[in-house]
Amino acid sequence: MKNTLLKAADEAGKIILEYFEKEYTIESKDVISNLVTEIDKKSETKIIEIIKSEYPDHFILSEEIGALKTSSEYKWIIDPIDGTINYAHKIPICCVSIGIEKDGEVVMGIVYNPMSGERFFSEKGKGAYLNDKKIQVTSQKSIKSSLLVTGFPYKSSRELDGPVSSFTGFLKMDIPIRRLGSAALDLCWTACGRFDGFWEYNLNPWDVAAGYLIMEEAGGKVTDFDGNKYSIYNKEILASNGLIHDDMLKVINPNFQK
Repeated sequence: MKNTLLKAADEAGKIILEYFEKEYTIESKDVISNLVTEIDKKSETKIIEIIKSEYPDHFILSEEIGALKTSSEYKWIIDPIDGTINYAHKIPICCVSIGIEKDGEVVMGIVYNPMSGERFFSEKGKGAYLNDKKIQVTSQKSIKSSLLVTGFPYKSSRELDGPVSSFTGFLKMDIPIRRLGSAALDLCWTACGRFDGFWEYNLNPWDVAAGYLIMEEAGGKVTDFDGNKYSIYNKEILASNGLIHDDMLKVINPNFQK
């Protein structure tokens, strides 16, 4: 299964890289800022083709086509391009993200940015890797010395209070924050120690399935905004090195009590 996962990500990455500087069709989905490109669809088609050639009975959940349901214990959760807005504007911060769930638990995942050549991979219980190097979260204990990363929902004009309130809360503490435009890479960059913490509202399973496992296998902590056990079907996520987790929760959720 690992070989199929790696092959699917690699072949999708070739498509993404091939068309990066070319012209292609771009459309809006439910809101004008939520884009889908011709290349998202090409990438998705290739990934599913490879999976189905090896595992025709497996369940597939993918961003563009939705659910191809079966009774299999295995589910492949696919984002053919996470960071489509970046890709459509020729910004090389985007990736293929594929997670594999078995009986409701994510057991394997890959996040691959073909522009940078960075491939994050994890298998349950076996650690997390950037290319061939094992990665781990930071040991930063002070939230005021941390570097954080976040994202904003496409429909933020209708769901503004939470994202803006938490963002402002951290800014008032003089904490530097970045906004990259790819939740999958935000998780991986936190897992490998570039960031100390990440939070975001209104995400989907394909945004986080692979990155969530990579984050946990790198020694990080992932919860919802109440500090409860995280599920990739939650809409909100907080991921950190664990040491600043409670301090982040207090900013994001003023009602949080340890």
